[in-house]
Amino acid sequence: MSKNPGRIQLTPAYILHHQPYRDTSRILEVHTREFGRLSVFARGVRGPKAKLASVLQPFQLLLLSWTGRGEAPQLTGAEVTNDVRVLPPAHLMAAFYLNELLLKLTTRHDPHPMLFDSYHDALTRLKQEEPVHRALRIFEKRLLEEVGYGLDLGTEAQSGRGIDVETFYQFRPQQGLVPSTPNAPGALAGSSLISLAREDLGGPGELEDSRRLLQAAIAHCLEGRELATRTVARAIARREPRT
Repeated sequence: MSKNPGRIQLTPAYILHHQPYRDTSRILEVHTREFGRLSVFARGVRGPKAKLASVLQPFQLLLLSWTGRGEAPQLTGAEVTNDVRVLPPAHLMAAFYLNELLLKLTTRHDPHPMLFDSYHDALTRLKQEEPVHRALRIFEKRLLEEVGYGLDLGTEAQSGRGIDVETFYQFRPQQGLVPSTPNAPGALAGSSLISLAREDLGGPGELEDSRRLLQAAIAHCLEGRELATRTVARAIARREPRT
């Protein structure tokens, strides 16, 4: 990779979002390992004769090159890597959800190499058709840690005591985890919290507790902003025939 800050060569990246610009160009929102999230102007990449049209696809690890130091430097090249696995159609919505989280919870030009690796790992799990919910929960946990909203899954918020496997807890965004009763709204099993901390989620109870906890934490970070992928997923679920 070039060390010239105005000319970047073959840096690992994923396309998170794109939008058309004029007749043949696009503006790409990309997530890179070394430079964080940024917009890149891609000239002449639309149309039947566009050489890079088949390369610039989401959910594929790419090597991108660009020039310029402004808000939208110009793409000068793109190459595919040897990671050619295809995302199964059933997992597309989950992958779009990962992209939306990155778009809404990261800041442009703020590199997070470990977050890039976690995103790559989550996509790999989805491409290998591993359990979707486990892949999403682990990514959500790591994302919150990287953007400064990591959850303390080891201690109670008020007393500082360690999380007990036999106890139930509630999550309060401004405080953390506080002891609760098993039947209280939002009660989370201590065993689930310990499993999430270890990223060793197995049973349905652990996955459900982790989902509710992480969604509450993410909702707090979003400050009222909606996630389009969740809205679409709910709409699809309502339309599916009941068995």
